[in-house]
Amino acid sequence: MNHMTGSEARAGDIYRGLPVGFILWFTGLSGAGKSTLASAIQSRLRMTRPVEVLDGDEVRTFLSRGLGYSKPDRNENISRIGYVARLLARHRVAVIVAAISPYRESRDEVRQLAMEQGIPFVEVYVQARLETLIRRDVKGLYRRALSGEIQNFTGISDPYESPESPELVLHTDSEPVNESVARILDALRTRGLIAPD
Repeated sequence: MNHMTGSEARAGDIYRGLPVGFILWFTGLSGAGKSTLASAIQSRLRMTRPVEVLDGDEVRTFLSRGLGYSKPDRNENISRIGYVARLLARHRVAVIVAAISPYRESRDEVRQLAMEQGIPFVEVYVQARLETLIRRDVKGLYRRALSGEIQNFTGISDPYESPESPELVLHTDSEPVNESVARILDALRTRGLIAPD
């Protein structure tokens, strides 16, 4: 016997009308363009479905406050982002993650956990040459890291392990944002995660 209340039944009807939730995970060095692309994709999707962006800097401020930049702390940060992303995706939200996520093992673990729950996971490697990253860096963090002033800086004094088989690789130093956005949307359409254009 079905004991759902009227409001629960209505909520169920609403959710049945929504497309499947998924995780779109942008990884890459600081300044590569992850947040810019995440915002652009959010703008394209939010008129037709629930969508949330989990930005690495914001997560560090609120969800992962107190964590440092050692490998265990970085892995814990990614684990927390992955957990929240899965919770949202299970409720049919399109979840866009923009986080450096430097270690391949932690990214692969997030992917595996999502797949085990039937949540589509699309990894996008956002790439740019170091000279481009330095030029884009208005805070001068790369120059400070190169001079030794900042320790454990990903891509300089701390490793970044690039994905071995991401669903998409974007070269943002040679590809305009609108072109990258079009390629991302095409990748989502091809996988049946968003409606045909």
